[in-house]
Amino acid sequence: MAYNILIVDDSLTARTFIARTLEIAEVPLSHVYQAGNGQEALEVLQREWVDLVFADINMPVMNGVELIRQMRANDLFKAIPVIIISTDRSTHRMNELKDAGVQAYLTKPFTPEDLKATIERFLASGNGGAS
Repeated sequence: MAYNILIVDDSLTARTFIARTLEIAEVPLSHVYQAGNGQEALEVLQREWVDLVFADINMPVMNGVELIRQMRANDLFKAIPVIIISTDRSTHRMNELKDAGVQAYLTKPFTPEDLKATIERFLASGNGGAS
C-alpha cells in the first residue's frame, strides 16, 4: 500500500529533507504534500486524503500545536496520526504535545531507519488512515 503523507514545516529545506528521507527509507508513497505552516496544512487536508502528517512545532501563522488541536477538533482529521519532527524536547513542550494528541516525536536529526520505523508503527499496523 502506498501512503499519502503531508509534511508541515516553515523551512523548505526541512520539507525537502524529510521528503528525500522518505524516499531513501523506501517508504511506499502515493503522494507527498507540503505546507509551510499549520493553516496551509489544514487547507491541504480539506482538499486531499492524507494518511499521516509530519509537523514541525515552531512555525509562523499557525504552529504545530495549534494545527494538532484543530485537527483533533475536526471529525474528518482527528484520526490522522501526527508525528512531530523538531529539536525542542523540553518537558513542557513534550507534555503540551501529548495533551494535544501527538502520537510520536522524532528529534532532529534522525535517520531514514528512524523515520521508516515510526511510519510503520502507525500505518502498517493499521493505526492510521487508509487510502
